[in-house]
Amino acid sequence: MAASLYIVVEGEDPGFDIFVNGHALARNEDALERLAGRLGVSPLLEFFSADENSMALLLEQGGGNPDWVHHLPDPQWFNPANGLVTVCALLHFLDAAPTALGSETVQVLSELREYERVLRKTAHRDLRWHLAVSWR
Repeated sequence: MAASLYIVVEGEDPGFDIFVNGHALARNEDALERLAGRLGVSPLLEFFSADENSMALLLEQGGGNPDWVHHLPDPQWFNPANGLVTVCALLHFLDAAPTALGSETVQVLSELREYERVLRKTAHRDLRWHLAVSWR
């Protein structure tokens, strides 16, 4: 089962495309977490929050327990500027060390650039965000 880390923007329709594939980021999450620690920034998963929509998607995809949906805390929403600190630090490092994640570096960089684009638009519209996980 392949995982994907994707961005959820607060509200029904933020007015721009928020799609990011997120498969390479999910595959390399452990290495990115260690790298974030070395760089002194928050790991990407610190921006994770589950909400009813993401849990419903998980259940639809055959994972999880249906009772979870009834016991979820309210979703946490984050300031996009905080996410941009992490994303930009990772981008800067990986741009300078293009073999740091082996053959995955190019795809991780591409997805981080997409995260940066979405988070900048989110900040521009004064919205909040969080990460969610999808399994396929």
